[in-house]
Amino acid sequence: MAAFERARTERQSQAAEQAFAQAQSLNPEHPAVLEEKARRALSAGDPRMARSLLEQAIQKAPTRLALRLSLARVLRVLSLNEEELDVLNAVLKAEPLHSLALLWKADALDRIGRRRAAARVYGNALDTLGNTANWPNDLQDLVSRARRRVAEGSEDLARHLAARTAARLVDDPGSTRQRFDRAIDHLVGRRAVYTPRPTFLHFPFLVNHEFYPRADCPWLLELEASAEAIRAEFAAVYAEDQSGLEPYIAYREGLPLGVWKDLNQSARWSAYFLMKEGKPIAEHAKRCPNTLAALAKTPQVHIPGYGPTAFFSVLDARTRIPAHHGVTNTRLTVHLPLVVPQGCGFRVGGETRQWQEGTAFAFDDTIEHEAWNDSDRYRAVLIFDVWNPQLSVHERELVREMSEALAGYYDAEGGPDVGL
Repeated sequence: MAAFERARTERQSQAAEQAFAQAQSLNPEHPAVLEEKARRALSAGDPRMARSLLEQAIQKAPTRLALRLSLARVLRVLSLNEEELDVLNAVLKAEPLHSLALLWKADALDRIGRRRAAARVYGNALDTLGNTANWPNDLQDLVSRARRRVAEGSEDLARHLAARTAARLVDDPGSTRQRFDRAIDHLVGRRAVYTPRPTFLHFPFLVNHEFYPRADCPWLLELEASAEAIRAEFAAVYAEDQSGLEPYIAYREGLPLGVWKDLNQSARWSAYFLMKEGKPIAEHAKRCPNTLAALAKTPQVHIPGYGPTAFFSVLDARTRIPAHHGVTNTRLTVHLPLVVPQGCGFRVGGETRQWQEGTAFAFDDTIEHEAWNDSDRYRAVLIFDVWNPQLSVHERELVREMSEALAGYYDAEGGPDVGL
């Protein structure tokens, strides 16, 4: 039978027939012989004979899953959907992540009208798939159908859950509604749930927010009241002090750059620093007194050598900042949009927002985030850091002390620049 398979694969029909004839004469009841006879019976239009032959083969080789899959195919031709499901379930009992069995089971459920169950099994099947590029066309079509059914099933489930819970959500506060809506989005596969992934310090047991509730940042209102004055100062320095702009991504040569390869040392994303690593840039600060006064009224991170940091961020036309993570969730990053042409956007985790000039927000930059400017003009935002409002005063002092101690530990050997 191995010689038969090789000859058939190589399209040597005469050699294949000779090998099969010899196999039948040696052992006509061998499972591989019975399987080939069943295949021929099915091709000849006799699925009942094919079924009988495969059932005999399974009795002789009950652990050979390929025989059960062949039987499932025959039962599908016979429109015996429930029996087909029984056979596929037997395959999945032995191998729960069998991709083809899962796809066929979902297809069988679809055919008998159990579309909701089918969508879930289709989803399970898609989760197991590797490279399907070399699959035959009929299976490629089945994978495409699986993706459609999963999407349709997700929307159907979302509508069902929304109808059931709508009355209870009418009077709920916004934060509860937001959390519940995101839970449903995750359940039905609309959006992933993103968690902090700091590159330096992860402060545990904080509530994860992508964009922080404005109620937690009451100082945003006073900052926004200064937006026009801040915008005017930015416009002046942008017109008069272009030499003060520097690439925001500025790694030295020889370092692994990862996502920053295209933006490293590039003016396409530049910064006009007012304060950097805890020190004011005197000439820049002198040009922007209103901006510095507004920043002084926010809970900036004060750690010698690390913070505060504040700068005008200028993103050039047709430029994208790739998805990345910040260094610690002990702080939040604040954006005050100043110049925002159409075609700009900003995503933190599963939520995308459009910047609105003069409307500030705070977000956890340790959650994956990205920005883009698809317009033909530059985009400008004031960016600075503040303490995470969930940290107590005592916790902030501990983080400050730890950061200074950590820097001293490495500086004793001229070590790496470790910062917030």
